[in-house]
Amino acid sequence: QLQVVESGGGLVQPGGSLRLSCAASGFSLDYYAIGWFRQAPGKEREGVSCISSSGGRTNYADSVEGRFTISRDNAKNTVYLQMNSLKPEDTAVYYCAARGPVQPKCVLTETWFRSWGQGTQVTVSS
Repeated sequence: QLQVVESGGGLVQPGGSLRLSCAASGFSLDYYAIGWFRQAPGKEREGVSCISSSGGRTNYADSVEGRFTISRDNAKNTVYLQMNSLKPEDTAVYYCAARGPVQPKCVLTETWFRSWGQGTQVTVSS
């Protein structure tokens, strides 16, 4: 069973930055598309960004376009979400999700992904 684990969440002031990591244990992420989703209190989970297995295709939600960057380092078996210019409305639990094998694209919807992590809390507050 594919397992992914998120890390890197925390408390940051508005305008600050955080980098989230999505790592896999026991297998290679090379063949998996990876997505980042988030869920704020009282709201439904929403897609943030995703990246194809090769890294050649990425998608972003309009709300984070230009502020967040998804990337992958297959040598480190890790996918990153660099979050800059953070706003209080970015506060949420962030989840990493995966789908394989070899995906030339990614679709930023929950139902497209197959395996999910437990989430990491991101709080943007002064």
